[in-house]
Amino acid sequence: MNFNAPCLKPCVKNLNLFGGLFDTPLKRKRILEIEADINASPNFWTDRKRSSGILKEKKSLEEHIALCDSLSKKFDDILVAIEFGEDGDDDSIKEADHALILLEKEVSVLESRRLLSGEVDRNGAIISINAGAGGTEACDWAQMIMRMILRYADAKRWKTEVVDELEGDGAGIRNATITIEGEFAYGFLKSENGVHRLVRISPYDSNARRHTSFCSLFVSPIIDDDIQIEVKDADLKVDTYRAGGAGGQHVNRTDSAVRMTHIPSGIVVQSQQQRSQIQNRETCIKLLKAKLYELEISKRKAASQVVEDSKMDNAFGSQIRSYVLHPYKLVKDVRTLAQSSDPGAVLDGDLEPFSLEYLRQSAAGQFKGKGASEGDLD
Repeated sequence: MNFNAPCLKPCVKNLNLFGGLFDTPLKRKRILEIEADINASPNFWTDRKRSSGILKEKKSLEEHIALCDSLSKKFDDILVAIEFGEDGDDDSIKEADHALILLEKEVSVLESRRLLSGEVDRNGAIISINAGAGGTEACDWAQMIMRMILRYADAKRWKTEVVDELEGDGAGIRNATITIEGEFAYGFLKSENGVHRLVRISPYDSNARRHTSFCSLFVSPIIDDDIQIEVKDADLKVDTYRAGGAGGQHVNRTDSAVRMTHIPSGIVVQSQQQRSQIQNRETCIKLLKAKLYELEISKRKAASQVVEDSKMDNAFGSQIRSYVLHPYKLVKDVRTLAQSSDPGAVLDGDLEPFSLEYLRQSAAGQFKGKGASEGDLD
């Protein structure tokens, strides 16, 4: 491979030229300001809410600086390998070729964070998964989608928790709610918001016929404590019930599960995965704040209809992405036209290419795709 090192070097070596996320001198200056603020504030450690936010910012800055420094060092190693390759070492050229491909992916991921400039893009995410048209097939598909999201979050080293889950009849799940806590979790996962379509030979059909299944996935941000969303006790209707599923003797004997209804908005949330009623109530409050925040943003922008339009029918003609396992293998996003010929890898959590392309086209304000149709990818 012929490397044009002079053209490549500024892209990685001078990341701070891009500004924003890549401006490491500015970030180092901000870290010094934070450290000075900590040393000058005698009550810093007693104010847990304020100190938590500042320390979180400091950790994020340090991680970004370390990543930029790491990318720069890796690029230096590639240049050394290229120099050996120019002297006739074929193994060094192969090593540089492979390293450059990996480096390009890392730079792409880092640069994509410049696109995550939304007010809550840095926050954690709440994922609601619902099986759509397709019966048992759809329930199985919903469970596959949940696994895909969990595997993606695991690769990102985000913290996940399944706070509510309803099993399907015979296989899979009817619906589930997952909380994902990690930096930029909402920003990266908002690309998954919509209806996902699966085409495959059914493992539940004795005649081995091809089936089409649907699953809807809705993404909301987890609201930080510093964003004021007031939830009054007088506005809540709280019901308790016995948790279902295999939860051990404790949950089988007590009404530990909680269903919470916000009377003014009609929003209903529930949690049954925690052992105590108090813990499930706290989880419900977190879910409710997220949904109330999403509702408030919609009101501010006078775009509540846009939110409703995104929650399309969980059936033909509404999908944002199709996963075809038969008669050929292909995953295609109908909005961005991003695609993969390896559905197995995508279903195993390789969502980064789809997320990055969604962010790029969102920032440009225009998607390449024209929308879904019933015959799409058939």
